[in-house]
Amino acid sequence: MTFELKKGTLRATAQSKGGELVSLRDGDGLEYIWQGDPAFWSGRNPILFPIVGTLQGGKVEINGKIYEMGRHGFARAMDFSPLEQGEDFVTLELRENEETLSQYPFPFSLRVTHRLLASGFSTTFSVENTGNTPMPFCVGAHTAIRCPLLEGEKFEDYELVFDVPERADSHLLTSAGVIRHNCMQPMLTGNGRLPLNYSTFAQLDTIIFSLLRSENVSLLHRETGRGVRLNFKEFPMVAFWTKPGAPYLCLEPWHGCAAWDDESGKFEDKPFCTTLQPEEKKELTYSFHLE
Repeated sequence: MTFELKKGTLRATAQSKGGELVSLRDGDGLEYIWQGDPAFWSGRNPILFPIVGTLQGGKVEINGKIYEMGRHGFARAMDFSPLEQGEDFVTLELRENEETLSQYPFPFSLRVTHRLLASGFSTTFSVENTGNTPMPFCVGAHTAIRCPLLEGEKFEDYELVFDVPERADSHLLTSAGVIRHNCMQPMLTGNGRLPLNYSTFAQLDTIIFSLLRSENVSLLHRETGRGVRLNFKEFPMVAFWTKPGAPYLCLEPWHGCAAWDDESGKFEDKPFCTTLQPEEKKELTYSFHLE
């Protein structure tokens, strides 16, 4: 099931499969969200829940029992149910089912609201513990923005620009996709700008920052200044990923991350994990703005 949204000259499409916003077009019809290609990656804008990234050995301990879960969790493969729709927004919900309970033994409500703004869109995650025991979770976004946006441009014509001059290092992943403790690579050198090139992603796979001072990062063409700005102020981590040669860049606000190679293996010990008490709810919002 798909849902068409409009506000001013902007148009967007959301879908029940995975609860994703899968298209954002401006008044000229220019598409900003990568439309997927199995030659590189078939994803577009998956929701990461109830984990972000990869578990150590694909397993996690919850209340003394070991559970298995695939990379980024199960929400992206699930059908969400529509709860409410207006001209410029839609709210979709995922509840526990037999499949989720076999991986994550908690009753929950994950509501996702996609809303068009004057200059882009916002997505709000509302996670509620509907059970009677404490519920740990992580959540994040994986929004793939077309890069380059226009014909004749190159990936290397673009850069990431943070709203505060940052001096920051990137976390590093092992070949198994878990984070290496006490091992970082210098990335931002103090001017808040990071030119893009595929060689960086061939080496690192994913650029991952935590606890930056910035609340916004823009993906911009260096000459024209055209692109998008991500506001991630409610998320303690932000990551960037592409495959070398692929015409997109994923801008990913995270509240949680992949397993660390020295972690306990307990879900509640994961960095930036949130634990909700029964009937407690947490909301997190990120937004993209066209520039």
